[in-house]
Parts: sequence; C-alpha cells; structure tokens
Amino acid sequence: MDGDRIRPMEDGEERPLKVVFASPAEHFTDAAPIGNGSLGAMVWGGIASEKLQLNRRQASKARNHNVPSNVLAVDTLWTGVPGNYTDPKAPAALAAVRKFVDDRRFVDATSAASGLYGGPTEVYQPLGDMNLEFGTSSQGYSSYKRELDLHTATTLITFNIGEVQYTREHFCSNPHQVIVTRISANKSGHVSFTLSLNSKLNHRVRATNANEIIMEGTCPVQRHVLQQHEANDATGIGFAAVLSLQMGGAAAKSVVLNDQNLRIDNADWVLLLVTAASSFNGPLVNPSDSKLDPESTALRTLNMSRNVTFDQLKAAHLKNYQGLFHRVSLRLSQAPAIEKTSLKEADEAIKTTAERVNSFRSNEDPSLVELLFQYGRYLLISCSRPGTQVSNLQGIWNQDLAPAWQSAPHLNINLQMNYWPTLPCNLSECQEPLIEFIASLAVNGAKTAKINYQASDWVSHHVSDIWAKSSAFNEDTKYAVWPMGGAWLCTHLWEHYKYLLDKDFLKNTAYPLLEGCALFLVDWLTAGPRGLLETNPSTSPEHAFIAPGTGGQQASVSYSTTMDISIIREIFMAVVSSAEVLGKSDTALVQEINKVLPRLPPITIAKDKTIMEWAQDFEDPEVHHRHLSHLFGLYPGHTITMQTNPEICEAIGNSLRKRGEDGPGWSSTWKMALWARLFNSENAYRMILKLITLVPPGDDVQFEGGLYTNLWTAHPPFQIDANFGFTAAMSEMLLQSTLTELYLLPALPREKWPEGCVKGLRARGDITVNICWGKGELQEAVVWSKNRNNSVLLLHYGEQVAVVTVAAGNVYKFNASLHCVETWTLDKCAF
Repeated sequence: MDGDRIRPMEDGEERPLKVVFASPAEHFTDAAPIGNGSLGAMVWGGIASEKLQLNRRQASKARNHNVPSNVLAVDTLWTGVPGNYTDPKAPAALAAVRKFVDDRRFVDATSAASGLYGGPTEVYQPLGDMNLEFGTSSQGYSSYKRELDLHTATTLITFNIGEVQYTREHFCSNPHQVIVTRISANKSGHVSFTLSLNSKLNHRVRATNANEIIMEGTCPVQRHVLQQHEANDATGIGFAAVLSLQMGGAAAKSVVLNDQNLRIDNADWVLLLVTAASSFNGPLVNPSDSKLDPESTALRTLNMSRNVTFDQLKAAHLKNYQGLFHRVSLRLSQAPAIEKTSLKEADEAIKTTAERVNSFRSNEDPSLVELLFQYGRYLLISCSRPGTQVSNLQGIWNQDLAPAWQSAPHLNINLQMNYWPTLPCNLSECQEPLIEFIASLAVNGAKTAKINYQASDWVSHHVSDIWAKSSAFNEDTKYAVWPMGGAWLCTHLWEHYKYLLDKDFLKNTAYPLLEGCALFLVDWLTAGPRGLLETNPSTSPEHAFIAPGTGGQQASVSYSTTMDISIIREIFMAVVSSAEVLGKSDTALVQEINKVLPRLPPITIAKDKTIMEWAQDFEDPEVHHRHLSHLFGLYPGHTITMQTNPEICEAIGNSLRKRGEDGPGWSSTWKMALWARLFNSENAYRMILKLITLVPPGDDVQFEGGLYTNLWTAHPPFQIDANFGFTAAMSEMLLQSTLTELYLLPALPREKWPEGCVKGLRARGDITVNICWGKGELQEAVVWSKNRNNSVLLLHYGEQVAVVTVAAGNVYKFNASLHCVETWTLDKCAF
C-alpha cells in the first residue's frame, strides 16, 4: 500500500504560504526576516539609492523607499564578558526578608528584598548593514512585489523600471552558513550598484579585492563592572563579516572604491554571499581568552560556497529547510474541502498580508490563521537550530544597540514561550539550543545557589543573557526576586523526553539537570506556620498586591505564590517519573520528594471563585495584569486537568474572564492556550481575533498586542514570543496528549473552521498524528510511532473514548467513531 493513502492534505499543502508586501519597507517591522539559526537578515527591498542613514527608525521617511539594505544579525553578538553572579551579602538580606514575611510585614519585605538584587543583564547587538545603492535616477518604478515564501524560506522582490524587470532573491542557508542574495534583470547589462558593509558597533571595513569586503569589530563591554581581581583592559566579543561577489555578463565589471566599497556595473546578474563569525567561545570563556579568530572562521566558511552555483546553494538550502518545515501542514476552510480553489482564495492571493490582517475581523479568513501558524514554525527554524544560541526576545533580528529589554532571554514566560511549539509542532531539533542553555545556567547557578542562598545545586532567576547570568536582576523587586526561572526551564527537559522517549537523553542530559534543580528546591522550601512547606520570599512575576493593614500600600513579596508551588510540584513529579524510568526510585532525593509533595500548599479558590494568585486572598490592584502565572498548572503545566480537577478548572475559567482579553501579544496567546486546555473553543478563538489586529509602525501605539505588517507579534514593541505562542496554542486546539491519552480536536471552533486537516503534529509518547474533519466533525485520524514499543492508548474525541494498541512501525487509521479501519506498516508510507 503506498503512502498516498495517508496523505489527505495533498491539495492543502500546495496552498501558498506567503507574507506579501506591495512596497519597500519603511520600518524595521515592515522588513522580511530570513535566518539559518545563527545568522540572519532583514530584507527591506528598496529601489534606488540615497544616502543611507543607520538609524532606520528615524531615517524611514527620508529614505523614500530608496535604499535596499539588509539589517544583519549574528546570535553571538552581545555586550559584556562572563560575570560574577554571586553576592556574599545575600544570605543576611535573605534572612531579613524572610523575617519580615513571617511577621506579615510585606511592604518591608518588598523593600528589604533589594538586598537580593544581582547585576544588570548584558545586551544583544546588531551586526550591521549590507547596503546596495543603485543609480541616482528618479525614474519611477512599477509592478512592485515583495514576498516571503514560507515553503522555501526565500524572499523574492520584483519590480519594473521602464521596460526592465528586476529580480532580487534572498535566503539564508543553514548547510552553507551564508546569506545568499541574487540580483538580476531581464535585459543584459542592467545591474549596476555600489556595495558596502557598515555597523553601529566599533568596526573597520576593507575591500580586499574587487570581489570581497571584510568588516571586523568588537562589541562593547560597557555593561560589565570589573571586579578587583580583573584587569582593566577587558575586551568584548570580536566579530567579522565577509561579503563575496560573483557576477555574470559580457560587460560586467567590479572595482574598489575608497578601499572599502565595491562598484558593480553592467552586469546581467550578481550573486552576493555574506557570512559572519565571532570570538564567542561559550558563556564561561572571556573574549580576551578566546582562541577563535572571527575573520579566519568567516573566510573558511565562505570559501566552502565560493565555487558553488546559485542553483546548488538554493537546492541545499531547500532540502535542509523543507526537511523540517514540511513535517507539518495545516488546511482550514470555511467552504467544503472538496473545492480546490475558491474565488476568495484567488482574491487573497493578490492582497498584501497587511490588507488581509486588516480585513480579518470582517472575513475571518482561515487561510490567514494557517499562515500565522506556519509563520511561527518558520521563525523558529530560522532562529534556533542545533549549535546556535537560544532564541531571544527578538529571535535573532535586532536593529538597535539598546533594544527593548536588552532583547535578553526572560525566564518568567518569554523564553519558555519561544520553545512551546518545538515538540508538538514537530521541530524537536530546534529545542537543542534551549537544552544547552539550561546546562550553562546550571554551571553558574550552582555558584549563585551556594553563595547567595546557601542551598544545594543550582538556581536561575528572571532574566539572563549569553553569559548564562543566573543571579537576580537589579530592578524592581517584583521582577528581580523570582528564583524559579531555571525550574520552569527544566520542565522543558521532561517534556522533551515525553515526546521523544529518548532514554539516553533522559539519563545523560535531562535527569542530572532536573535532579540538581530539585535539590535546590528542596532546600529552598521552609516550614511555615500552616504546617506546610512554603517558599519565602515569593513573588508572582511582575505583579503586586495590596498589603493588608497598610492603607492601600502595594507589595510584591510574600510567601508561596501559586506559581512557585505549581512549578515546584511539576519539577518534583518529573523527577519521580524520570527516576521510575531510569530505575532510580530508591535514591535519597526521590524519597525526600515523596515526603515533600503532600506538604506543598494546594491550589486555593478565592472568595470570588477565581484561583488565588498568592497564598493569601490579597486585594489585586491590577486585575487585568498581563501575566497568567497562577494558572501555570493547567498550561504549560500538567498538574491540573479537566478530567481530574473540574472545580479548579472552573475557577481558572473565572480567572481568565477576570483578567480580561486585553494585553500584549504573548499574553493573548497564553490565554488562547489556556482556553484550549479548558476545551473552550469559543474563547480560544476570541483570542485569535484579538491577536490578528494590525499594529501601526513606530513606538506610538495606543493598544497592546497585534501584528505588524510582516506578521511579527507586538508587545509592543516587537517581541517574537507571541508568534511562537500562537503556533503552540493552535496545536493545543487541534491535539492534546499525555503519555497514555490522545485528545482529537479538543478545542476546534467548528463553526469557524468546519473543514480542515492537520498533518504531522506530535503527541507525547513518540506519536505522530494526522487529523481530518468535515462539517465540524471528525472524519479520520491517522496515528503512528516510529520507536514506541507496543502500548495501549486512550483515544478521545468529544465524549467518545476508544482503547487502542499502538506498535512501533505500524500506521493506524481511525474513523469518526474511533474504530480502527486500516493498519499498514510505516515503511510503505511516503513520509
């Protein structure tokens, strides 16, 4: 039996997935992002030349669409050097804070908690710009089109000047580690421009010959405070970018200008290759001690591509990228699925994406939802690959020396949300940088735990950077005093095992980190007056409460916030489950955890029937706060379920209604996922409506959330986490799972998407699932596992439940009644 039998989406896979623009970019958030994990660029797509101004945000109006430049990015360019994340004064401050909390003097505890602050985080830096300045002619252009094709991870720009059509194609190759730009015209000798590299960082540029430009420089160390034992000549991370030029045409020529730039004239086509490298050699190595030579590394990388044709470069890029991207496909329809192309779809094909976002409230076009779902997967592939750094607040794309929130990984929701889609959306390789980052945090965090808290093993807080900063931040207490960042990250390790069932990974990577995290948490818990084990001090991320008996004063420090306890419970249960898999259930740690678990405070329902965020039912001065921290146990956690905790789930629904629907993009998508876990399709869909709102460019935005013209999500300003949160939440609407249960279409908005198919979603237990539905009801589901041993699963659809057996290497097709109607072997399939 051939693989066509389980490819119900073959028509849907051909639907275009393009982010379309009708004009050159005027703002950073109008540009098209491309990337290969570590190296990236923003494609603006201008037409003719004028003086380039580096500050894009200020220069956008002056450019008048004339400078086609790429903002370049490398994921290892950060300020600073490795830091000291310990403070010997912290234990005394901790004792004082705990005493204030015990005495219920929460305002004093909040003030005293400043003694637990660490230093500032370092800052992600932009590499620079590649500038292509075309002729000074003011001749008009026509038929302009710029599009980012998610199927090919390629940005294509076409326009006409007179009778000449110009084409530019851009992609970022992971196999060759280069940014590729091909510029051509449909008439010979019509490609001419001046080429340069520039950077806002300290840098030097030289043209080594008529075919190559090298830019080298260093990142600043201004955020670093030197310790007494350190030298005062600290060196920041060094970098180099190399640009190589190839061209064709009988009259084509290239010359060096001013020892820095290249002038290309009369070419038929030009191929530009750009790569970059840095001296960063890991979070524990000072750049001044690094043996890496960025220029040599960049040249070595580029040399592997110099004699490769454009077609060969593109073929390797497509094979690598599509091998990841095409694992999952999604088709949503308002009309019957049998119709291959509707008039509406044809109309959408000529609209810009911004126009589609603007019209979504009126037409609720499901193909735009498909595009946004797959855009999250595209961005994840483009900014997080094995061997790269973790995706930061902006992925890898940044134009500013001082980006919002330092563009640093924030561990109280944002970094975790960046990686929510990796496992359910079939991109587990993209999670490897997160796993490596956790391991680095554990090294520095062991020192922080020992010195600052006199506790075992390792801890990390709310914000970090490329140097794996593990200490608290140095700002407001409600941000800084939150030693649960590392613990939340560790839940991803257990999830990684549950999806892949890789016992070697669990034994050698996940369990040692989970064990260390749990050892700290056991020490962090203290016996409280309620006879329970408490966390003290404790904050609910970025939120405050009215301290009782103070006349309305706000405080943020108390004890045993719901999120603290939810994360700890999740970690302890993961350690116990991991130990059972590995045959370690008799260890002292596991035995201690089994004693501790019953003594953790339970989830409590407040007098207004919502979930209590703090251990006491404090008055909330900001009921519409953006964080949903107290709901962690439902999502992304697993300690609360509709089946086992119906009363708590009802209170979670009340909590979501009380919080309201407004908020930054990441908050909207977290709410979307929470409603999905509650099997509430109507409210999950309402959050989709909330997110798909066009955000005007610039800083003067009067509302939170929304999408920019390039489909990036807004806080505002731009923050990439909601792109990933949306993709993850969509997967929760279509499929939910445990190690032993699958829930098909648990939160499908049937009236909005009556027809559809999703292919390639992953479930826990090494299961892959295809689902098709029509007229709002399940039609068929296809389930298989490549490695799982024979096991029994409960398959759920609405009120229907079926007990099924899944064996590795077999494919099972179920009908709408959950009856298995066909079985065949995986080796006879086309995937």
